[in-house]
Amino acid sequence: MITLYGSLHSRANRCAWMLKELNVDFHHEPTNFLDGSTHNPEFLQLNPNGRVPALTDDSLKLFESLAINLYLAKKFGGPLSPADMEEDALMTQWTLWAVTEIEKPLLLAAANNVLFDESSRSQDEFAIALQKLSRPWGVLDKHLSQHSHIVGNRFSVADLNVASVMTLVPIAAIDLSPWPALDKWLKVSLERPAASDWKHVSFRIPRPVSQLGMLAMFV
Repeated sequence: MITLYGSLHSRANRCAWMLKELNVDFHHEPTNFLDGSTHNPEFLQLNPNGRVPALTDDSLKLFESLAINLYLAKKFGGPLSPADMEEDALMTQWTLWAVTEIEKPLLLAAANNVLFDESSRSQDEFAIALQKLSRPWGVLDKHLSQHSHIVGNRFSVADLNVASVMTLVPIAAIDLSPWPALDKWLKVSLERPAASDWKHVSFRIPRPVSQLGMLAMFV
């Protein structure tokens, strides 16, 4: 039996989405950093970083949400998985691209649009984050204007992983209209029935009091 660890208000919802797409039975442990359970000795045996999600599959222990999804796609096969080594490389490429190009600046944009208290938001920081996002979003928008999906013209783990990183876009009400192909693709992806856990995610984060605190949060 597969066990997924992590509150579905965390990045664990990315893996729950994949498991539901695959129609795989799994046990869910809602481990949560808020109550300190991510630092219990038992959990640290699964992920010594003390973060969620983590997943166990018999003797295998995995952490990092998108790596977990790549593993699940290849284990269970079907249209979400790579059909050959070329697709495998492309799906891994776009997955890593989402983390390196989108995740951090999107968090900064979301923080200054919704997640910070209104009195502590910075429109300058929001503008900087959107400027950083405009290049990778332009890349993906151009790609999706020529293809229905990211890899192989079908919904795959590449679409799921990239879209799951971008759930902060609707949560933080960020306008994607300058990137219409991306906007359409993301809306369709996030409306898939298996993806619905992201819709229940609601949280706020306190703004660090110093510049060094901001640096620590976003680097």
